[in-house]
Amino acid sequence: MEITKSIFYFVLAGLFEIGGGYLIWLWIREGKSIWYAVLGAVILVLYGIIPTLQPANFGRVYAAYGGIFIVLSILWGWGIDHKAPDKLDLLGGTIALIGVLIIMYWPRH
Repeated sequence: MEITKSIFYFVLAGLFEIGGGYLIWLWIREGKSIWYAVLGAVILVLYGIIPTLQPANFGRVYAAYGGIFIVLSILWGWGIDHKAPDKLDLLGGTIALIGVLIIMYWPRH
């Protein structure tokens, strides 16, 4: 159950960080309304809170989160921007996820 909760928090944080950043991206790069930036900023603040719910220490959580962010960014690009990942994207994402599993969930003595 603890691992399931942890993974949920990682995915939620990733969606908030990428989603908030994407709204600001749309405001600056695509000339969307300032409200995109305001909503993006609020979402980014919430992103900053979510990792504090993780059971591990700050360094471990943020190191592992980097791998989750990589994979979610690839998926976001594929689903939202319609840019399919290539073989190297998939390889890099897989390596990043292996790193997450080792950092966060490998048994320690």
